[in-house]
Amino acid sequence: MSEFQVKQKQLTSHRLVQTPVIETIEKGQILLKVESFSFTANNITYGMMGDKLGYWQFFPPADNNDKQWGIIPVWGFALVTQSKAEGIEVGERLFGYFPPAQQVVMTPVNVSQQRLVDGSGHRAMLPPGYNSYKRLSGEKGYNPDLDNERMLLFPLHITSFCLWDRLQDNSWFDAQQVVVISASSKTSLGLGYALNDDVNAPHSVGLTSSGNMAFVQKVGVYDQVVSYNQMSDIDPNKPTVIVDMSGSADILAKLSAHLENNLTYCINVGLTHWDEFSAESAAESDRSEFFFAPGHIQKRIADWGPQGFEQRTIGFMAETAMKCRSWLEVKELNGLEDLAQAYSQVCEGKIPPEQGLIIKL
Repeated sequence: MSEFQVKQKQLTSHRLVQTPVIETIEKGQILLKVESFSFTANNITYGMMGDKLGYWQFFPPADNNDKQWGIIPVWGFALVTQSKAEGIEVGERLFGYFPPAQQVVMTPVNVSQQRLVDGSGHRAMLPPGYNSYKRLSGEKGYNPDLDNERMLLFPLHITSFCLWDRLQDNSWFDAQQVVVISASSKTSLGLGYALNDDVNAPHSVGLTSSGNMAFVQKVGVYDQVVSYNQMSDIDPNKPTVIVDMSGSADILAKLSAHLENNLTYCINVGLTHWDEFSAESAAESDRSEFFFAPGHIQKRIADWGPQGFEQRTIGFMAETAMKCRSWLEVKELNGLEDLAQAYSQVCEGKIPPEQGLIIKL
């Protein structure tokens, strides 16, 4: 058995650590075999924000006496191989937040037919959305044909939905155009689909690299596509809200200077350009925020109720995932060794935007 670890303060450093096979569990616990998971630039964001938002705490790493290493969580499927928890059967599958490792032990609480929560003590203070797991045996209309999209897109498109909801709930922050930085990212494209379907949405601009221009134009969800070296093509006279998926201090500074007083608000979300990130540029002010999707989700669950939230989001994610099938190329990797080989490409932004990595264990 092994697990994939990265160095917390130097994300490009990684290693595979051999771990003992877990053979026994305690009363109230379940043992899961991780079957498959996705790995995207979003996972690198988890690593970058590991200290600030608690991502390092979900899955304590093995062989970490020097406290330098961490486990980046991933979204995927796992099979229950042992159960000493009431109501959880061996052989059922869960979807949710797992370590890139072959095995994991959980302590189910708040068990319903549709879901369970991992009540392990070290996760008690972490965002509730990440501790909740879907029980596929209890899901109405579960479609295994959507498993790849569910791993690759659902965790990203829930953020896309929340961003669209945040924008329209605040009257687009009085803007007449929305500029999405790092427009080729899968979260950005999910937002693009939402804006494209919303008749009340302002003019949308996808800002991307020259190398990704053709791809973003082909997807066709933005009203205008502009490359980073042609920012002057963005109308500086329109009040503008920025949704920044890049985390690049340089790009954000140049765009802000171009828009001057017509920048009404900036929502900082992802870190596709994580190596260009500056905490100072992403600092919150009266005209900017760092967007934390789990916080928005909890707010809307309180507003709409769990069922109301699920009804609004599941339909959006399934519909958008189906639209993405026209361009999404799933690339399967076998085992953690293949992930270790591909990891540097993810860090360096060299995975083509149309490609999605699925790791099968």
